[in-house]
Amino acid sequence: MHDAERGQVYWSLRPQGGRLPKVQKERVVIEGVKHIVAVASGKGGVGKSTVTANLALAMAAEGYRVGILDADIHGPSQARMLGVAEGTRPESAGENRLKPLEAHGLQAMSMAFMVDVREPTVWRGPMVAGAFQQLLTQTVWDDLDVLFIDMPPGTGDIQLTLAQKVPVDGAVIVTTPQDIALLDARKGIEMFRKVNVPTFGVVENMSLHVCSNCGHSEPIFGEGGGERIAVEYDTRLLGRLPLTLAIREQADGGEPTVVAEPDGEVTATFRDMARQVAEQLGGPVDEGPEISFSE
Repeated sequence: MHDAERGQVYWSLRPQGGRLPKVQKERVVIEGVKHIVAVASGKGGVGKSTVTANLALAMAAEGYRVGILDADIHGPSQARMLGVAEGTRPESAGENRLKPLEAHGLQAMSMAFMVDVREPTVWRGPMVAGAFQQLLTQTVWDDLDVLFIDMPPGTGDIQLTLAQKVPVDGAVIVTTPQDIALLDARKGIEMFRKVNVPTFGVVENMSLHVCSNCGHSEPIFGEGGGERIAVEYDTRLLGRLPLTLAIREQADGGEPTVVAEPDGEVTATFRDMARQVAEQLGGPVDEGPEISFSE
């Protein structure tokens, strides 16, 4: 390939305008939602949807009104994880408006509620971005303190739409300790930095494998990756989560760990993460007793 041809290929792959916007333009106010938190990863297969479901449930357990928007148009997971029966459809709330479904005390909306989950959604980027925006803005969210958006992997059309159109308060990045996953997690953090969305912290998932028979544990994906990337980007490590059979079975069964084991160790980790997110949103972490004085 000649130098001139290389230059043409390079420029054809650059986004229009050569860079991402530095500020969120034409942001849409989402009625019924106080705060929006994006849960993202640069790479698929790191357990982002499982973390999103449990983090939202943990936030609800802390006393907040919480919703989930499943933004993965091509591969929605939240319907299954939240135990919503296949074929369940949201009710109409007027012209071009839908009521979110409720599951485990959460309000939820997903492409899985609109189509047969066995059929592929073969859409180009603009259609996917448009569908995401419709799900977000045409859902009648009911007085949510926090809406968690379960982002698809990567840094494509939906991520750009979110950055340009939605008033996102912050992002949570999910990764495994594995070096190859950290490479893509960095891309996710960098994308949010370019559009002035703060990273609330990093969740290191699958940090330690625990054998369900003997209890032996080992870091099969490496050690300390989540902490290293948190330090590198001057954010916090929200927590580490183990790789266990129970977490997978509970999510597949429609009862995520925070619901299935409300007093368990993993649930305690998720609730600690939820309190850290609430703190960064400006919400109360632990207000303590109210003291009154009288003469």
